[in-house]
Amino acid sequence: MLQRTIRLYRNAYQGLSPSVWLLAGVMLINRCGTMVLPFLTLYLTQHLHFSVTNAGIIMAVYGVGAFVGTFLGGRLTDRYGFYYVQLISLLSGGVFLLLLQFVTEFYTLCGSVFVFTLLGDTFRPANQAAVAHYAGADTRTRAFSLNRLAINLGWAVGGGLGGWLASVDYSLLFWVDGLTCVAAGIVLGSFLPKPASDQPLPRPTAGSHLPNRPTTGHQPTQSPYRDRLFIGFVVCSALYLMVFMQLFTLVPLFFKQELNLTERTIGSFMALNGLVIVAVEMALVYGLEQRQVPKPRLIGTGVVLGALSYALLSLAGLPGFTGLSVAFSFIMLVTISEMLAIPFMQSFTVERASPATRGQYLALYAMGGAFAQTTSPAFGSLMVTYVGFASHWLIMASIALLSATGFWWFGKQLRIQPARQPIPDKVTG
Repeated sequence: MLQRTIRLYRNAYQGLSPSVWLLAGVMLINRCGTMVLPFLTLYLTQHLHFSVTNAGIIMAVYGVGAFVGTFLGGRLTDRYGFYYVQLISLLSGGVFLLLLQFVTEFYTLCGSVFVFTLLGDTFRPANQAAVAHYAGADTRTRAFSLNRLAINLGWAVGGGLGGWLASVDYSLLFWVDGLTCVAAGIVLGSFLPKPASDQPLPRPTAGSHLPNRPTTGHQPTQSPYRDRLFIGFVVCSALYLMVFMQLFTLVPLFFKQELNLTERTIGSFMALNGLVIVAVEMALVYGLEQRQVPKPRLIGTGVVLGALSYALLSLAGLPGFTGLSVAFSFIMLVTISEMLAIPFMQSFTVERASPATRGQYLALYAMGGAFAQTTSPAFGSLMVTYVGFASHWLIMASIALLSATGFWWFGKQLRIQPARQPIPDKVTG
């Protein structure tokens, strides 16, 4: 049993190119300083003394900036390549984040948050395109999982350290977050060579035929916006992500106000989420890929677990449901949900695209996430204001179940369509 487990973990990490590992290292540096986002709602309400509604508006503006940034990032990646888009985003976003701590007026803060997220989130589709570029078809999901491992290891460090720094001085969060962004940009520019094939392949013309397509039954088109099935996939993903992203906005506030947890305890739970992913996700993804379980089925299972995790929060305060036990159970359930859903959402998106449209496909998927990031805090803060936390969590669970139903339908449609082989993609580095 022990030897089988060791072999599983060794196989899970084999076959990834050095550039994939370097991109993961850049992400690790960046995410070790990710402290502003998980504590932004607390910063706005506890430090700047904004109302929950105004804090929700600012978090919604954060999402709008992310939406616009991911759209521009996808366009710029397909036009200019992923290398410089990543570099400029990290450096400019880091500098702007350092300045954000000095903005305290509501409307100015809304504008500043929009600009910061616009600059920072152009990185997202460019980075995903870079991972897809350096990973072969057989290692692509694991390459995305390695990137997520770096994100979550950094999240564990940043969340734990951020809780301690927030208890000392909230301004420290901005200094550490901004400087690590700049450091990640310097490492990327210094050690990741600009690939000669960074520019995407020529786009297929109307009527051209590419014989090898992803195993999604998709016919080549110039734009993901014409791919109706993929648009449905993005809608289902956005519904799930709208629920999942409560973890970064209203859940910390719920832990603080309703469960009476301290900032340090909240940071520890956020760190637990990242540590579990670091310890389990790569081996889990590898094992599931070896069993060739259909991606929509895995995603749907993860979404259902997400619904259960948020339904659990509505039980807080009932006999037998202490604050610590509810928080711990929620974190474990939502973490398993995340591990089953998000890596396979990303790899499916890459498989659905051609190399020429990969940036736009990844951008459309990321725009769904940005839309969720926009609506999640705005809708959530209004619901909490008018119906309270318990009813809000049940509504979130219902939305997640709606998303799971959509993924079930989506998987059924994929089985109906004829499958084709994936496009061979040049792997370098």
